[in-house]
Amino acid sequence: MKLSKRKRQPLLKEKIEQNPFITDDVLAVEFEVSVQTVRLDRLEMNIPEVRERIKYVAKQQYDTVKALPIEEVIGEMIDLELDSHAISILDIKREHVFSRTGIARGHHIFAQANSLAVAIINDELALTAQANVSFKSQVNDGERVVAKAKVLEIKDNRTIVEVQSYVEQELVFKGEFSMFRDDANEGKES
Repeated sequence: MKLSKRKRQPLLKEKIEQNPFITDDVLAVEFEVSVQTVRLDRLEMNIPEVRERIKYVAKQQYDTVKALPIEEVIGEMIDLELDSHAISILDIKREHVFSRTGIARGHHIFAQANSLAVAIINDELALTAQANVSFKSQVNDGERVVAKAKVLEIKDNRTIVEVQSYVEQELVFKGEFSMFRDDANEGKES
């Protein structure tokens, strides 16, 4: 059952506050309205489009990547606290998918997760020593992958980083990366 504009707009605002990366297309399906209706609702409530919301979240970053140039991170870095947590997003496009199926090639999903595991390290040198990964679900052309990294442990010259990647809150990839770091913060554990 469709909601009236008066009832829909507060719910729409709440959804966007919960997930600033949600697209107008997804909102349109969820509220059973056209994409144009979602856009008009956003304009009336002075809510920027998804790209502007992403840029705003990215400006809230507190740390900068040390282990590699930011342009070498696969996906768009939107949150980073070194040796703690990080988030990046990757919009899957035609160049990321198999032409016959429209399904994303696994190495792109892995590359996003691996580069996030490198970026989270608070050191000038960080290399992947070992990775245990699992692909949970296919990712299709046009979908947005949100990768979330978390440091599990720092010991000697190794850091263990867990990365989970999602499409619309569905887990599509999970990996545990053992990262070599040159300047280990010995004795610090997370």
